[in-house]
Amino acid sequence: MPSPITPQHVYDLVNVGDPSLSPDGRKIAYTRSKTERKTSEISSIIVMRDVESGASSQFTSGPKDSLPMFSPDGDSLAFVRPDENGNRQLWLIPTSGGEARRLTSVEGGVSQPTWSPDSRRIAFVSDVTPDEGSTDDGPRVRVVRRIRYRTDTIGWRGDSFRHIFIVEVNSGNTEQLTDGEGEDSSPAWSPDGARVAFISDKGAERDVADGEHLYVIPSQGGEPRLVAEGLQSVAAATWSPDGSRLAVIGSDDEQVGAGWQGRLFVLQEGAAPVAVTDDSVRPAAGYAPVISPPELRWTEDDNILFLGDSKGESYLCSVPASGGEMSRVAGGGGFQFGTLSLDDSSSYGAVTSITPRSSANIALVDLKAGSVKQLTDYNRAYFEEHRPANLEKFTLVRDGFEIECRLYFPPDFVEANKYPLILDIHGGPHGVFFDAFNPTQQVLATHGYVVLAVNPRGSSTYGIDFAKAVLGDWGGGDCEDIMAAVDEVCERPYIDASRLGITGYSYGGFMSSWIIGHDARFNAAVIGAPVSNLSSFYGTSDIGVRFGERQIGGTRVAEPDRYVEHSPLTYVSNVETPVLLLHGEADARCPIEQSEQYFVALKRLGKEVEFVRFPDCSHMFLRLGHPKMREEYFARMLAWFDARVSSAAAQARRGEAVSADD
Repeated sequence: MPSPITPQHVYDLVNVGDPSLSPDGRKIAYTRSKTERKTSEISSIIVMRDVESGASSQFTSGPKDSLPMFSPDGDSLAFVRPDENGNRQLWLIPTSGGEARRLTSVEGGVSQPTWSPDSRRIAFVSDVTPDEGSTDDGPRVRVVRRIRYRTDTIGWRGDSFRHIFIVEVNSGNTEQLTDGEGEDSSPAWSPDGARVAFISDKGAERDVADGEHLYVIPSQGGEPRLVAEGLQSVAAATWSPDGSRLAVIGSDDEQVGAGWQGRLFVLQEGAAPVAVTDDSVRPAAGYAPVISPPELRWTEDDNILFLGDSKGESYLCSVPASGGEMSRVAGGGGFQFGTLSLDDSSSYGAVTSITPRSSANIALVDLKAGSVKQLTDYNRAYFEEHRPANLEKFTLVRDGFEIECRLYFPPDFVEANKYPLILDIHGGPHGVFFDAFNPTQQVLATHGYVVLAVNPRGSSTYGIDFAKAVLGDWGGGDCEDIMAAVDEVCERPYIDASRLGITGYSYGGFMSSWIIGHDARFNAAVIGAPVSNLSSFYGTSDIGVRFGERQIGGTRVAEPDRYVEHSPLTYVSNVETPVLLLHGEADARCPIEQSEQYFVALKRLGKEVEFVRFPDCSHMFLRLGHPKMREEYFARMLAWFDARVSSAAAQARRGEAVSADD
């Protein structure tokens, strides 16, 4: 009998990422990281792999190396390593081997490094904090002058902004290229190295609206020039081979940003942006500012290569720059692709690939054959002993929308038996469940639960109209989509509809708390980092104004009733489900006051509720947080459901007799 995937998987699994394919396509450098169980320390090194032979070896000493990048001439590998103060700095090492040397010493750290075409310079992003002119070593006040004064996971921003820098590889001379009030990111060199395109949210409306635009600046310094007129937001950019045009992942719809449901546009000076893809595929754009977008490549034969997602599946796509039929070169069902790195000839690409049955691996895509070859398998022994859940997909049709659902079964599932059902709800609302290994779903399913994961209206990768259908209607059609899926699954003979649990994180936490305020059928709820009170969320979240006004429809002052009507806290007196609240104390996206309010209201009403606070944890701690905190989250979730949704507990709650065999 297989062992379940336990909360301790955070220590057991080896993680890989950041693949960089050498210009000649013969080698791949990538990051390998592991968590030490006794100390909870995460160590990471750069591994070099020969593509043809499969031989691999440790290439850097660690213990916290990441983001390897081959130089265009193939002679050097740049990577990031923290300095003695914990600030991430650029280092260089010859690809033939040898000693690494430190290249930068910037106080604001290094992110998004990008080689110049001639391999002589590297552009990168770093924080710039104004000198406050005080030498007092005592405590200091913090002064807030703008709405966007902090960012989840990044922390306090105040008057700090991220800007573009350029370092000369030979001398180490470093110059700041951009400045001003705005967060600058994603530098992209022109083919001749004379210009740098970058994304910035600078502008008078940055406090109250999402507006990341594309600018171009001379690489030797000068005034930046806006080049994406006509687009509401931009998430990534690349140059045409002759440097006359740019391709961007953008959006011309002010209600849905480029990062959530964008399209590919071609920009040419003096002309309006031209869309070269429709919304059947969402170009992958990362998750700014924490996760950078994958490589975007304009090839010599005038095609644009990009990673794209459609209906919860990932593809490497190609589209003519002049417009025309897009082709899905590789991928499809059973994959979620992450970062992409292409060789010089655009014949091969290195990607991170997650399947429903395994955490991330490095894979090689052959663009001519359309094949995907998995190269790493560090966790094979673990998944042989801890067999993952089995996946089934099905679709409902509601209000003209196809609602895609994923059902995860215990690995030893027997259809003649009866199983409890857990409903898992994704964040967003423009998040999406992929055909991919999801720790929450795997921990629950391998412990004997059937897990239902629905992509309701509002989810991304299903088109712009689908994504926008949730706007102004949180808890409406989206909730009905989810509950229709629950109703259908509960009709299946192997589901015990008297044993139901519900869980979700972020917007999934909102929806979980919303549902139990309107439906008493669930035996237990585990609610992570929810939005429970939209009125206070508007004023306390790092995105409360610019996100809330678009999602709910209007300002809190102009539409107070809408904010109250769509808040789960309004319906808290209806809750009969035992609730476990799990929330990071450093969460700036869905601040912990959201759980505090919900907990106090439930407790005061005499409901069954428990509230667990995770110190120093941001909204993204389930992905980036301390291993002990991540383990604790899964362990408490599992224990809450085991105590209240198991056969004996569920029957006892209903007042039924429990047999001795139970």
